[in-house]
Amino acid sequence: MNDFVGMTALQLLQGYKDKSFSPVDVAEALLKQIELCNPIVNAYCLVDRETTLTFARDSAQRYSKGETRGILDGVPVAIKDVFLTPMWPTIKGSKTIDPKSTLGKEAPSIAALNRNGYVPLGKTTTPEFGWKGVTDNPVDGITRNPWDTDKTAGGSSGGSAVSVALGIGPLALGTDAGGSIRIPAGFCGVVGLKPSFGEVPHWPPSPFGTLAHAGPMALTVTDCALLMNVLSEADYRDSNAIPRRNIDYLKAITGEPRELLEGLKIAYSPTLGYVQNEPDVEGAVHDAADLLQSLGAEVTEVAPGFDDPLAAFGHLFYGGAANALRPLGKRQRSQMDSQLVAVAEKASQLSMLDYLSAANERAILSEHMAHFHRKYDLLLTPTLPITAFKAGCEVPNDWPSTRWPSWTPFTYPFNMTGQPALSVPCGFSSSGLPIGLQIVGRRFEDATVLRAGQAYQLAAPLTDKHPNLFRNDIAEGERA
Repeated sequence: MNDFVGMTALQLLQGYKDKSFSPVDVAEALLKQIELCNPIVNAYCLVDRETTLTFARDSAQRYSKGETRGILDGVPVAIKDVFLTPMWPTIKGSKTIDPKSTLGKEAPSIAALNRNGYVPLGKTTTPEFGWKGVTDNPVDGITRNPWDTDKTAGGSSGGSAVSVALGIGPLALGTDAGGSIRIPAGFCGVVGLKPSFGEVPHWPPSPFGTLAHAGPMALTVTDCALLMNVLSEADYRDSNAIPRRNIDYLKAITGEPRELLEGLKIAYSPTLGYVQNEPDVEGAVHDAADLLQSLGAEVTEVAPGFDDPLAAFGHLFYGGAANALRPLGKRQRSQMDSQLVAVAEKASQLSMLDYLSAANERAILSEHMAHFHRKYDLLLTPTLPITAFKAGCEVPNDWPSTRWPSWTPFTYPFNMTGQPALSVPCGFSSSGLPIGLQIVGRRFEDATVLRAGQAYQLAAPLTDKHPNLFRNDIAEGERA
């Protein structure tokens, strides 16, 4: 097997420092693995070998001169195709965007990565405009789960999650306006952080407004913390970004599990008071809560005490979709995901008072959670109540609702509140599909969320378990 597939960012950096291998060695190996795996899973919608290798050669030259750049020099990163990249078009899975119009522009996360010497691997697949919790679009087709290619990878950062799960993206960028980092992280068995709103600068603004967060995805909490050190760098273009606090997230999670959990009061709520989970999910998350308690955290089973805010979330989220589609005429809409058009057109009938009522409910929920976290440092839930279902579908077969938020009840409330929320793998279903544990913290206490996630992953790593496609021989066999 390719020795570089599945190596963490920190392992790659150590290898570069030791001169055991170079960024060019790694880039070439990962590009080869992408070529093998991508036709099966559709994680990447754009791969440009020469550009990637140019970045890798520049990094190798810096290492040879002892003039490395920042803290990620030479580390390959997969980029969700909603982030503006100056060398590559950003079309967000839509035929309505002119690729040339996006060239020469750079999102804050990409600018920060460039300042730190990254190697871009390619653009990862997203649903059109990132609008739903599964990944397929009219341009690129369906992205599939690496653990079972008949299943969905989740979304909207599905391509990024798959790239991490298969070791063909040591680090990846995602965005999350209702769970779009955490959903695919949960379904694909990787780590994904939705940071506090404003902690990671994001520009241009998302169609989904202040529900949307940009954040890291990786195989380990440690690598997510490393990437957060980069993504949280200042960028003047995001007027919603909070003042820079210059937190060293990697340093903040250094220690043994008991040390990291010392003094933490954790509320464990398997259902939030209104969710029904698959038995495998509930069992895995219960075991995770027990493990954290055995490691010294004070864990109390208690619901946070709010009603399901699904209707208010829908007004806010789909209202954003309606606004994004407002300039588009009938011909352009005919080229789009028909279900995106349907929800946008329905939301366009909302009144201003409907929208403001939803905003009021959002404010009440945020205040409620602020009070809740005066007693509890963290809230522990499943990431999702179900495991991955059939690819190409927005909801599971025979599901009582037709829309994706109905099966993501643990994720979207915390987009409304702007809190940090982390998904960490915590087990597998009886059919071998990943299960995620969600850790939610007070606003701007991202480091505490990462500390707990690190403690859990150190005690129950699961990082030695990989999909069959992770192996070259399997990928070659399936492709043949």
